[in-house]
Amino acid sequence: MKILIAECMQEISSFNPLPSQYEDFKIDHGDALLSRRGLNTSVGGALSVFDERSDVSILPTISARADSAGILSAEGWQRLSREVLQAVLPHAGKVDALYVSLHGAMGAIGEHDPEGFLLEEIRRAFGPDVPIVISLDLHGILTDRMLRQVDGLAIYQTYPHVDFADTGVRAARQLLDIVDGKLKPTIARVVVPMLARGDECITKTGLYGDVLADGQLLEHSGKALAAGVMIGNPFTDAPELCTQAIVVTEQADGSAETSAIKLAEAMWAGRHRLVGKLVAPEKAVALARHMKGPVIFTDAADATSSGASGDSNALLKALRDGDYERRALAQIVDAPAAAAAHAAGVGATIEVMLGGTVDAARFQPMKVTATVESLSRGKAVLETMGLPLDAGPSAVLTFGNFTVLVLSKPAFLFDRSLYYANGLDPQDFDLTIVKSPHTEFHMYDQWVAKNFNVDAPGSTSADVASLGHELCARPIYPIEPDTPFIPRAVVYRRNA
Repeated sequence: MKILIAECMQEISSFNPLPSQYEDFKIDHGDALLSRRGLNTSVGGALSVFDERSDVSILPTISARADSAGILSAEGWQRLSREVLQAVLPHAGKVDALYVSLHGAMGAIGEHDPEGFLLEEIRRAFGPDVPIVISLDLHGILTDRMLRQVDGLAIYQTYPHVDFADTGVRAARQLLDIVDGKLKPTIARVVVPMLARGDECITKTGLYGDVLADGQLLEHSGKALAAGVMIGNPFTDAPELCTQAIVVTEQADGSAETSAIKLAEAMWAGRHRLVGKLVAPEKAVALARHMKGPVIFTDAADATSSGASGDSNALLKALRDGDYERRALAQIVDAPAAAAAHAAGVGATIEVMLGGTVDAARFQPMKVTATVESLSRGKAVLETMGLPLDAGPSAVLTFGNFTVLVLSKPAFLFDRSLYYANGLDPQDFDLTIVKSPHTEFHMYDQWVAKNFNVDAPGSTSADVASLGHELCARPIYPIEPDTPFIPRAVVYRRNA
């Protein structure tokens, strides 16, 4: 059995004013994908399953991955899609099955459904009989176009995400089951008109985790090949943006539809809990001033892992204007400030306009006179996945009671890796600004006195009604609080 492996992953915010480009993608070809063995990635997990089978040979073709950012430019998408398809399509008629690792929340100028386009072209080339199984982020947007091309799927079951490899394992096993058993799975999908955010999305402690556990029970009991709920990325404004329940079964006996409706109804019943609870910046600063232990300011509105620009200085200004006097640590994307620091050198005093270099409509630069404490290339390795990070030339600046890690370009900030790589430990500070909606518990929440989810502006704000969606189907909760919901399952079954 020969199995082709391909990957194309990016998550975007449609409300980030800076488009991403082809050059933002790290692209590996051929056997370079085999370096994922042992890593906590979907491809790494799939490889661990395929490697157990002596009758399976692997055909790695291409991996294209980019950090979250603004919508991909039309030129970037044309070049990227052409390269992906040129790597995959020549193998049509030469393999028995395909595993494709996707995110699900891509977006390009002129193409609202990049993953659907790729899968459609792959299906057209490989024909109707070759099984295709995909893996997806639970923040992905699984479209009708995508579902018409695939035989099975697996989605992340944790948030914050830690089960990257496990998702690849589940996808690979499902693919082998389909091929070995000549299965024709049934996929049932129920669209729920809601956008979920907030602490109840944390799968270890929140309502969303309880609903996903019901899906996992279906899988473990053998009643489903896959089952779960995708909450989509509220910041990828696309026609099919929504929450959706997905169940994959071996048989077309109605169980997929029934189970998907139950999962969807459980999410809808808890919709009031699945809304982000935000604290005004002034209140958060006033409370932090009087707390004894260290605190976190969560700046989910400028979360680079969700596609934001990373150049928000809103919370720095709030702390300054609110007379916060303890040691504060922050990160910000500001290429000119980083360049000025590198030009001046360690120990120099520089005057820079910090922040607002990308999303100037939301953030006005703030003038600071700072000391250059250290310089770096901005390289790090993600704590969870083990994949490399590249934030470009970076600098640690200090001014007053603030220590700010200045990055040249956005990078994932949902862990502490870039802080550590630049000689900074959040536990040495009284307050840390974290540009991620959530992090793994041990990274911050375990040792801080309080984590404030601050209501700051930004292109990934949990106040989704403020963003200006134009493409997604309306009404949708909570933008329209009185949105109605009548559960209806749509069934997909290839070659039935």
